[in-house]
Formats: sequence, C-alpha cells, structure tokens
Amino acid sequence: MHRRTTSTASCATLAAIGNKEARMQRIAVLGLGIMGGGMARNLLKAGFDVAVYNRTAAKAHPFADQGAQIAQTPRDAAQNADVVLSMVAEDNASRAMWLGQDGALAGAKPGTVLIESSTLTTGWVRELAAAAQERGCPFLDAPVRGSKVQAAGGELSFLVGGAAAVLEQVRPVLEAMGSRIDHLGPVGSGTTMKLVNNMLSGSQIALLAEGLLLAERAGLDMDKVVPLLINGAPGSPIVKGAAARIVARDYTTNFALRWMHKDLTYALDEAVQHNVPLPLVAAAREVFGMAMGQGHADEDFVAVVEALRPQA
Repeated sequence: MHRRTTSTASCATLAAIGNKEARMQRIAVLGLGIMGGGMARNLLKAGFDVAVYNRTAAKAHPFADQGAQIAQTPRDAAQNADVVLSMVAEDNASRAMWLGQDGALAGAKPGTVLIESSTLTTGWVRELAAAAQERGCPFLDAPVRGSKVQAAGGELSFLVGGAAAVLEQVRPVLEAMGSRIDHLGPVGSGTTMKLVNNMLSGSQIALLAEGLLLAERAGLDMDKVVPLLINGAPGSPIVKGAAARIVARDYTTNFALRWMHKDLTYALDEAVQHNVPLPLVAAAREVFGMAMGQGHADEDFVAVVEALRPQA
C-alpha cells in the first residue's frame, strides 16, 4: 500500500512539474480583436508569460493591466517567444503580421512554434509554412470554431494542420484557450476544414433568413415559427442560435458579416482548385454581398436577412 501511495504521489508531482514547465512557455499573440483578445486573456489567466501586439495600439493597452507585455511590432512580440500565435481577419492582415522587416518571422528564433489561427486561404497558409520552415520554425495552421462567447470563455475548438509532434508540444497552450483540439492532417488541413465549416454555416444562415422572412411576410406567428424550426429537422446548432436573433433584428456583433462574406469567397476559391462546383455557396455569398452593400458589413452575420427585406 505504501509503495502504491508513493508511486501515485510521484506521478502527481511529475504531472505538476510538467504543467508548471508548460506554463513557463512564453507566448506572443498577434491580433487582439474579438477572437484574439479573448484568447490572449485566457492565456494570461492560465499563467503564461504573454506578449501582445495589435495594429491599433489602443486595443493592446488594457492587456498591460492583466500582466501582458505590449510589443511595438510583431517582430518585437516574437523575439523572446516560444510560441507565436496570430489571429487576424484575412490573408493581407496575416501577411502584415508575419512578413517584412517588422514581421514576426524576422523576430522568431529557430525552434519557435508558429501558429496561424486566422481563417485564411490554403495557398497563403502553405506559403507561410514554407517561410517558417526556412526560418527553422515548426508551423501549425489552427483555425478555430466558435465565436465571441467561446473565445472569452476558453471554449474554442481548434482545427489543426501540421505535424502531430508539434501539436503535442503546444497542446497546453491550445488547451488554455479551447475545449477541443482536432488534428486533421498536414499543413493546410485545418484551414480547409474551417472553410468547409464556415461555408456550411454561412449558407445555412442565408437560407434561414429566407425562410423566416417568408414566414413573417405570410403572417405566421413568429413566436410559434421559431420553436418549430429550432426543435425540428432544420434545427442545427447554428439555426438554434440565430433564429430568434433574426426575428428580433438583434445584430449585435459576434462574427461580423464582412468576414462571413470573406470566408465564403475563400471557400469558393478553394473549390476551384479542386474542381468542385459550389452553386449554393456562390448564391449565399451574393446575398452577403448585398447586405454589405446596404451598410451591414460590421453587424453580425445574421443581419444578412436585411439584404432580402427590401425585395420581399
């Protein structure tokens, strides 16, 4: 009995040491928007040494009060980091974070693990991975499922592409920000999965908007329509979360409409590379484009319904 107790205690001690060593990793977070800001806060709460950079410096200042180091450039943020994580809006913003004299690649030392969690094109992700390899830095693409609430609560789901061994090296970092980690395969796999995820999400919301608007204009009782839809066959998780907001015209931004339009565009570009027709996704993108043209770009993507109201 004594030996077993000692063995159990030793295992617990080793685990505690391992966790402490993981927390000693220095993390650089590039991009402090709705998603990146939540991710940085959870890393700080978990006890990591965090440096942050944001293009608009004013967004970075509040993180100093939470213990983060404020970097003046991505390069400065990356210089002393063991892991560099980027979370920005699109390809051009990602390039600005990583490339150039002040980019994170210029500051990262060989062996630093680079993680791109933005939703991007697979072409740019693979180009970035090649640049990281030239620098001697392991690379993962790890975009996320989830939005504002999940980012703030540490409940994101990571879709990871890259070497399994590299994922294991940074697993404690990702676990501080998320509740699920899925390894999809080599570099680019996580990004491809994210584009598939978002093209389905965007298309569902565009179709939901059409259905709810038809029910509304036909004079149905919307207090009955919404429960019937969300508790019936159409009631996917995204429909459950969006239906009542569309009816109430609650467009408080969790995920901006402009970024769903961008993601649908990236998905269509990916489909061209694989010779896969996506006519429904193309139609959904057009509706999101109409909503942007009417001034809804920075509202939540459920505001896509407003593109249809003048025509109904």
